[in-house]
Amino acid sequence: MKKSFSVVFLSLLITFSIILSSCAGTSMLSPEQSIDNIMSEYNSPDVPGASVLVMKNDTVIFKKAYGSANLDEQRAVTTNTNFRLASVTKEFTAMCILLLQEQGKLSFDDKIFKFFPDFPLYGKDITVKNLLNHTSGLVDYEEFVPDSQTYQVLDKDCLELLKKTDTLYFPPGTKYQYSNTGYAFLALIVEKVSGQRFADFVKENIFNKVGMPASVAFEKGISIVPNRAYGHSLTNGTWIQTDQSNTSAVLGDGGIYSNVEEMAAWISALWNYKLISLQTQQLAWSNAILNDGTPINYGMGWHLETYHNIRHPHHGGSTRGFRNHILVFPEQKLMVVVLTNRNHGDPIVQAHAITDIYLNGK
Repeated sequence: MKKSFSVVFLSLLITFSIILSSCAGTSMLSPEQSIDNIMSEYNSPDVPGASVLVMKNDTVIFKKAYGSANLDEQRAVTTNTNFRLASVTKEFTAMCILLLQEQGKLSFDDKIFKFFPDFPLYGKDITVKNLLNHTSGLVDYEEFVPDSQTYQVLDKDCLELLKKTDTLYFPPGTKYQYSNTGYAFLALIVEKVSGQRFADFVKENIFNKVGMPASVAFEKGISIVPNRAYGHSLTNGTWIQTDQSNTSAVLGDGGIYSNVEEMAAWISALWNYKLISLQTQQLAWSNAILNDGTPINYGMGWHLETYHNIRHPHHGGSTRGFRNHILVFPEQKLMVVVLTNRNHGDPIVQAHAITDIYLNGK
């Protein structure tokens, strides 16, 4: 008995639908599967790891950890593992200055001599604003720290090291050159103006107010880092622990430890203007301008880039044993942060790839 055309057609349609669904199931990945693929090189207990978080509209929509926080202990990374932020720290140092500026305790136009009267004359025209946006021309303090030096440099030492030279890279405000020295000086200015140690000021005025109880400006012998990730480097095909260098103790340019969960609280506070005014926050997220009117791709504690035709702030951090990146899209209320404990790779690549999954509702 022959089947009717309609029955045959319906059978073929159902079969085709099953095949199509099966193909779709293998080719279309969930966001978590996609991110797992992006982070696959970190996803083993035998390698230094990473922690990833995505926040949209103040809601965490993805968080996951990969690999080991300490290979010696085979301790796994979690989303509460604290990584050395390296230069991502500059966001917090800049915020300390912005808070003091809004309180009327300093001005962006204040000259460096107001805080350090014995600073060499070559720095007479450097302002707080120059320090914030890397246009001071100050020589990198690292140039005066030999690799063979076994003791660690502190922020206050950077001030003394800069007395060893009598020149700048360029007149203040005429060029942009990324400067760790400038942010070490900003931490010292925070101490001068507030009368508090930098680590205490950050804790009291940022961490406590935002809800970042595990974050810390780490000082050996004074504070501890809970759930700490240790840095690693790949040497002759083997991962070895390389957690600290002789400049790792400088706080203002890179000494804060935090985790992706608390970085979400930090960014939520920023785009909801819980710490400073909308106007001041937007200034921090806007291009600074050189003396001749040329804009630069840095604001106050933040780089600026255009990604998918969206101008937005971001910042990376790279130091011995750690590489990190955070992307923030304030208008879209989207944040992606990737923290890693290895001196290898470029997390902005992974952060951009993860952003592509979520940006504009993708």
